[in-house]
Amino acid sequence: MDIKKLLGIKIKKLRQKEGLTQEQFAEKIGIATRTLAGLEIGESFVSANTIENILKYCNITLEDFIISSHLRPTSELLDDIYKYLDNIKDNRKKIENIYKVIMSLSNE
Repeated sequence: MDIKKLLGIKIKKLRQKEGLTQEQFAEKIGIATRTLAGLEIGESFVSANTIENILKYCNITLEDFIISSHLRPTSELLDDIYKYLDNIKDNRKKIENIYKVIMSLSNE
């Protein structure tokens, strides 16, 4: 798959994660709906400015955008977490650190 199509898939998944139509998302990121439609199907190449607007609107980093593991279904993310915890269950220090992170996030 070419890079335009891959980026288009990522953009579409981000839009869907936000629960927005193409029209709504296009307005939020400052482009025409037709432009967004072209990006999502890999017809057009996304500009740096549009990527920047997407990152700002979705409150994600460029790394998050490129990696996009956060776009996987919640059940898959939880499965990965459980597998990781199972692999480190005998490492008290790592478990303590993970516990601290979870507790700090739960207090937000």
